[in-house]
Amino acid sequence: MKVAIVHDYLTKLGGAEKVLQTIHEIYPQAPIYTLLYDKKGTRGIFESEYKIISSKLQNLPGFLRRRSRLLLSKFPRAIEEFDFSQFDLVISSSNSFAHGVITPEKTLHITYCYSPMRYSWDWAHNYLKENNIGMGPLGLYIRSIISKIRLWDYNASKRTDEWIAISKTVAKRILKYYRKQSEIIYPPVDIEELLKNDKKPKKYYLIVSRLTQYKNIDLAIKAFNQLEIPLYIIGEGADEKRLKSIAKENIKFLGWKNDQERNSFLSECRAFVFPGEDDFGLTPVEAMAAGRPVIALNSGGATETVVSEKTGEFFNQTDEIDDLVKTVRKLEKNYSSYKSEVCKNQAKKFSEEVFVTNFKNYIEKKYREFKNES
Repeated sequence: MKVAIVHDYLTKLGGAEKVLQTIHEIYPQAPIYTLLYDKKGTRGIFESEYKIISSKLQNLPGFLRRRSRLLLSKFPRAIEEFDFSQFDLVISSSNSFAHGVITPEKTLHITYCYSPMRYSWDWAHNYLKENNIGMGPLGLYIRSIISKIRLWDYNASKRTDEWIAISKTVAKRILKYYRKQSEIIYPPVDIEELLKNDKKPKKYYLIVSRLTQYKNIDLAIKAFNQLEIPLYIIGEGADEKRLKSIAKENIKFLGWKNDQERNSFLSECRAFVFPGEDDFGLTPVEAMAAGRPVIALNSGGATETVVSEKTGEFFNQTDEIDDLVKTVRKLEKNYSSYKSEVCKNQAKKFSEEVFVTNFKNYIEKKYREFKNES
C-alpha cells in the first residue's frame, strides 16, 4: 500500500504538526505534500527524515509566503494541482485546505480533521472583527474571498471518503458544515517523560500557548493581575506586545521553549491555565501527565479531557474576569484534593500509544472495505 500525507502548511510548529509527526511515524515512507514549507518556522524538524513536496506557491517571494492571508484565494487551486495517481491511500491532515486534494477513483482518501476552516464558518465574524476588517473596499474584497472559499470548502469536503475528527466538538462541526459523519480519534500527546514527574509544585501558574487573540490569554492576564499570583507564559506570537503592555510584575513572559524546557516548567507549575476554546487542546493533557490540575474554559476539547473537581476546574465567562478569579481561588482552597496520580491516569487515555493503535486499526479497516467495494 503506497501512502501519501497532505498537511495544510508547514510554516510553524503547533499541535497539528505534532500529530503529523506521529502519523508519519506510522507511515515513514509517505511523502508529505503541503502548500507552503518554512524550514526556519518549523525549526528544521522536518529536514532529515521527511520528504516534503510543496506547492507551486513555494516559488513566490518570501514576504508573500510569510503573509498567508494574502494568498487565501490561491490556496484552493494550489492544493488541487497535486497529483496522487501513484498512491493507494491519501491521508489529509487538515484544518483548512488539505482535504481539498483531488484523488483518483482507485485511491482511498481519509481526512484527519482538526476542524473545518474556522475563519470561513463558525469563526467568520470574529475573524473579521479581530483583524479590523471593515466595510470599505478592502473589507468587501476580503469578505468576497471568504465567501468563495466557503463554497469551495463545502464542495471540496465531498472529495474525502472518510472523516476522522479530533474531538466531539469537531465532529459536530463536520456534521453541521459538511453534512458528514466522522469517527472520533483523539490526537496523540507525548506524555512519557511527563508521567515520570515526581517534583513538588512551585508557586507559579503556567500558560503554554501561541500568543494570538483568539487564545484569550488577555483574560488570564487580567485575572492574575487582580489575584497577584505568579503566572508564567510560554509562547510567542503576533499579540505578544499587547499582552505584555497589560501585564503586571507577577506575570512573566518566557518566550519560546523547546520540549525539554517546556516540560520542566510543566512539571513544576502549581496548576495549568487554559483560557481559550480549542478544538482539542494538547497542553491540558500534558499538564495532567505531569500531575498538575488544569483550569480551563468550559468549552471545546478541554471538556472532553479535564475532569471537573478531580483533574481541574472550569470557568464560564470569556469577557469578564470574575469567574476565572473565583475558579482560581476555588482550586487554591481545594488544592490537596487534586491528586497527581488521578491527573496522570486521565492523561494516559490520550497517549501516543493509544492514538497509534486506534488510528492504524481504523485506516486498515477502511482500506479493506474500500478495496472490497472497488
